[in-house]
Amino acid sequence: MPITIDWPNFTPWTALAGGALIGLAASLLILLNGRIAGISGILGGLLRPAPGEIAWRAAFLIGLVASPWLYALAAPLPAVRIEAPEGLLIAAGLLVGLGTRYGAGCTSGHGVCGLSRLSPRSLAATLGFMAAGFATVYVVRHLIRMP
Repeated sequence: MPITIDWPNFTPWTALAGGALIGLAASLLILLNGRIAGISGILGGLLRPAPGEIAWRAAFLIGLVASPWLYALAAPLPAVRIEAPEGLLIAAGLLVGLGTRYGAGCTSGHGVCGLSRLSPRSLAATLGFMAAGFATVYVVRHLIRMP
């Protein structure tokens, strides 16, 4: 199966801007608040809040959820198409949640913040995430032959 690029939907400038904003937000959070911008840790801290921890965690998550609406003010949002049964999506979400607990963090915490801090644990976790993703794509595309 050849690799192709969907040129009409190829958006390098918005991807670059989004990556820069993620880096800026992660940098500001650690510089100004001393906290790592890992979503599972931020959400987990809201579920069992410590004194003085609720406001910044809630603001971060509200910003995360509100950002697509802000983007929509500047440009149309891309169409979302999910071709999977609801039960499979729920199972996948639960497995991701379980994995973040066992992995001591999520992909954003390890991949963005941990690697930038040169954390060996985050390097190992990110290599594991990537290897699992590569293996999954190979199995689905080449062994099972799903589109």
